[in-house]
Amino acid sequence: MSSNTGPFPDSEELSPAERYRASALRRAEAATDLGAFMRTLDFELDDFQKQACRSLQDGRGVLVAAPTGAGKTIVGEFAIYLAIKRGLKAFYTTPIKALSNQKFTELGDKYGADNVGLLTGDTSINGDAPVVVMTTEVLRNMLYADSATLDDLGYVVMDEVHYLADRFRGAVWEEVIIHLPSEVQVVSLSATVSNAEEFGAWLDTVRGDTDIIVSEHRPVPLWQHVMVGRQIMDLFAGETTFDEIAPPVDTGDTKRDSRKDSAGSRGFDVNPDLLTVARSESMQGFRARSGPGGRGQRGRRGNDRPGGAGDQRGVRPASRPQVIASLDRMDLLPAITFIFSRAGCDAAVAQCVGSGLWLTTEKEQRIIAQRVDEAGHDIPPDDLDVLGFWTWRDGLIRGFAAHHAGMLPTFKEVVEKLFADGLVKAVFATETLALGVNMPARSVVLEKLDKFNGEAHVDITAGEYTQLTGRAGRRGIDVEGHAVVLWQPGTDPTAVAGLASRRTYPLNSSFRPTYNMSINLLAQFGRVRAREILESSFAQFQADRSVVGLARQVRSREESLAGYAKSMTCHLGDFTEYARLRRELSDAEHSASRTTSRARKSLSEDSLARLLPGDVVDVPGGRAPGPAIVLSADHSSREPRPAVLTLDNQLRRIGFDDLEGPISPVTRIRIPKSFNAKVPKSRRDLASSARNALRENRPPAPGHNRNNDFGRAAAMPNQEKRIADLRRALRAHPCHGCNEREDHARWSERWWKLRRETDGLVRQIQGRTNTIAKTFDRVCDVLSVYGYLEDAGEGRLNISPAGQRLRRIYGEKDLLISQALRLGAFDDLDAAEVAALASALVYQAKREDRGLRPRMPSVSLETAVDIVVREWSALEDVEEENKLPLTGEPELGLIWPVYKWARGRHLQDVLSGTDLAAGDFVRWVKQVVDLLDQLAKIPGLDPRLARLCADAISMIRRGVVAYSSVL
Repeated sequence: MSSNTGPFPDSEELSPAERYRASALRRAEAATDLGAFMRTLDFELDDFQKQACRSLQDGRGVLVAAPTGAGKTIVGEFAIYLAIKRGLKAFYTTPIKALSNQKFTELGDKYGADNVGLLTGDTSINGDAPVVVMTTEVLRNMLYADSATLDDLGYVVMDEVHYLADRFRGAVWEEVIIHLPSEVQVVSLSATVSNAEEFGAWLDTVRGDTDIIVSEHRPVPLWQHVMVGRQIMDLFAGETTFDEIAPPVDTGDTKRDSRKDSAGSRGFDVNPDLLTVARSESMQGFRARSGPGGRGQRGRRGNDRPGGAGDQRGVRPASRPQVIASLDRMDLLPAITFIFSRAGCDAAVAQCVGSGLWLTTEKEQRIIAQRVDEAGHDIPPDDLDVLGFWTWRDGLIRGFAAHHAGMLPTFKEVVEKLFADGLVKAVFATETLALGVNMPARSVVLEKLDKFNGEAHVDITAGEYTQLTGRAGRRGIDVEGHAVVLWQPGTDPTAVAGLASRRTYPLNSSFRPTYNMSINLLAQFGRVRAREILESSFAQFQADRSVVGLARQVRSREESLAGYAKSMTCHLGDFTEYARLRRELSDAEHSASRTTSRARKSLSEDSLARLLPGDVVDVPGGRAPGPAIVLSADHSSREPRPAVLTLDNQLRRIGFDDLEGPISPVTRIRIPKSFNAKVPKSRRDLASSARNALRENRPPAPGHNRNNDFGRAAAMPNQEKRIADLRRALRAHPCHGCNEREDHARWSERWWKLRRETDGLVRQIQGRTNTIAKTFDRVCDVLSVYGYLEDAGEGRLNISPAGQRLRRIYGEKDLLISQALRLGAFDDLDAAEVAALASALVYQAKREDRGLRPRMPSVSLETAVDIVVREWSALEDVEEENKLPLTGEPELGLIWPVYKWARGRHLQDVLSGTDLAAGDFVRWVKQVVDLLDQLAKIPGLDPRLARLCADAISMIRRGVVAYSSVL
């Protein structure tokens, strides 16, 4: 790994001859491109920045891993400087459009608007400029299309390259790195990762000479605190900053023991006053929202320690306005408070406004009001109310703002600019802000250390903690940054210290071949070369490296197995055989026990899948036991969760955990066509119908019967006979009478346990060898089944005309979209209906938001949706058979909003009756625009459909959608 010292050591440590040589080196560097670049800056570069720039200047690629705010992007700017000076092009890629827009503005200001372009999924500005900012997907698409824009490309800056670990989009980064022409120098900018050596070694393998520059140093010291009540206390005892608690830079071992990363093991102790608070709270038995408020301390200077933290009688967490007021009083604003909930962010602003808190001066209020009014000037007045403009404006003028994905992009960017200019002092944000968007603050506050990941509440990781708190401390503005964790009932200071002191953020590949990727590789390189390319991925590189370690473990275990076998030798007979009988008996007894529970689960899930809308069931357990009406069936899911309405008018889903066995209807009612689950009166009327049916004991629909047998009758006799046979064989074995039988048995248990572990390692080795290429072969099999590939003999595959169209369709549902085109799903639709159908192929609803299938706006659209849903079901079966990840189900929740928007309806009408936030709507419509643009440009597409796609784009790219494209 490259060091961070550079060629010019401190002159005080040098002899006269060495000082003369260092001076000569500095003069020589001043005459280079780097020297000229540094003269354009108004600050001195850090050593790691100089080192990375020297590598670029010498023609090598670089991987720069450093903390947030350390100044990594200056290396990317030097690459752009070199490109312009040498008459080449430079691309600057980012993972998100907001960051692309931000870099586009910054670079345009620096190099001139004519020299900088922007390409995102829905925006194209000056795409032939020498410097182009783009999302990574756009560059991937260019590479597969062999775009002329790639001519004279000299440098590619991949900002936030650690995003390749993202399981949904991360593969795009690897595709770009693998496919870029060899003469292009790649600048990879990453957050600090614990396996930088491994990632750098892969880059060196696929890109040639690549230098790895890692810096753990934060230019602005970061202090760690816990806010107990309204008082801020140090997390660590003594004066301990981010750099001091950081572990040594990792040398590539991704299996570092987390215990070695703990603060205490390196001599950094948790503040004893915090431990006293925790012990006191534990002994008092206080829980959330209980007990009187406690008193803490300011902390870092250590001059105002409380007389006795042990006197605290429990801690009442400070309210959000109190937190901000405390930070303001201690001169720790501006601050970003991370709240893992959009509603929580909006509520925090409302609470601060409602408390009467003001953070701005009259002059700042006038500036904010002017900028906000300018931002809303072009938005139709009718839409301002829907967007919550006036509430948003009121918060901003007072110095408060929310920042989350549900906001209009325009509003988010106004918040970012006002915050960067020091006008807004307190931002309440979701974790998406931590990804790339340049919004540093003096302080970062974490309300909680757990979050909801869509399925359950989970603790944040050390890597997430580091990324979130990395926003604290503005270079060139703040002398120090502050990370503050709010004390919640049950807070463990030692656990918080563990998060703050670990830098375990391994970069793991999420790469896998997709349909579009595979068919593009086949078209450009053929099957043999395509497999070789895929085997050069970081995913396979990591798998191959892990195989070496696994093979070493297998050899070690085989030696131990030989020793165990010797220790269990019995003079009366073959104890290995006797041990096998004991093991088989134990397994058979456990299997008999599991059979009942498995059968119960299978029958219960089957009974859930058979439920139909209108069935009335008696739910025995869960959050709302009692009678419920089935509103929508769930036939296709592996874990069926039909939507129901309880008799107290509550909407929910029921699953296996709510049952005690198979469930069947007790009666049945008709659900009116006019029923709308979102309307309270509709729910009350339907619940009333169900009560009447239960009172009258109406029979359920025929064909439902409850099976309480759970499969015992068929399963138990065979199992009981096998158990009896094994017991007889065991008693008849010669070793059964050995005096040392149990001693031998203990060794045999160790042998069997180690044998199982060793066999598991062998299977892992087999599974990891050529993993990616094997997946590619299965993808090719599916493409062949659907006629996208044709057998040309001798193992060669040709691309069919349908396959050529698939090459230009990018997205998670690429094959399903292509099939929808082939099967004529779009043929009988007008432009508005085309946009609506496209929304079903990009939209991803939260599982809890999925409900009844809505009635479609037209008969032709109903037919088109039927085609898509049927084809998705068939595709899922084929993918399951070929052991491939399943294509997501088409989501119909956006069809009506997009259809209404395409028909020119007002935003309020479009969002009425939905749970969509305005920002979400704009984001999804932009993705619809992106898909329609892809379809319109497919070579050989029916000209009528291409025109409809173009018309659909013009119909939905209006109002807030058009206004939010570029800011």
